[in-house]
Formats: sequence, C-alpha cells, structure tokens
Amino acid sequence: MVRISELQSKDVVNVEDGKRLGTIGDLEIDLDSGLIRAIVIPGQTKFFGMVGGSQDYIIPWSQIVKIGADVILVDLRPPGEPGYYLPPQSGKRGTGGY
Repeated sequence: MVRISELQSKDVVNVEDGKRLGTIGDLEIDLDSGLIRAIVIPGQTKFFGMVGGSQDYIIPWSQIVKIGADVILVDLRPPGEPGYYLPPQSGKRGTGGY
C-alpha cells in the first residue's frame, strides 16, 4: 500500500525522454469507485511563482509505468504510438520499444 504523502515526495519522470516533470501536486479521484483516475503535476513557473507559469501535466493512471522507491515513471506518448509502454500485467500487447 502507498500513501498519498509518499507519492507526493517522488519525482515524476517521462520514460520516453528521461525528462523530470516535477512532483505530484494533486490527484483526480473517482468518488463513486474511490479509484485514482490521474495524477496532476503542477506546471513550472518562471518568475517567483507568479508570472509565466505553464499548464499542469494531467497524467492518466493508465500511463504510469512504475512506482519506485524514489521515482514514478510515466509514458506520455499517445497509446497508439509505436513504443508506447504497456505493463505485462495489463494483459494487452504493447507495440514494443521497452
């Protein structure tokens, strides 16, 4: 089991290019089922947190590749794109690349 506070302390990294996206700022939760639908990474600000901020990353739970001790790996490519990662436990066939 993982606590929300533990998720928020981990860096989120895109497996496609190795880019660090930030840390989790919020979660989207389906209130009917209690399941997490997406993680939200706040956009980076450019000037003391006030001006020039970029949009937040909203990453569907299905695009989380792995939650490790220090990092959360995500695959931000569209699911139909070659190389999109599908975890083995999904029961679906990926298009390769990892």
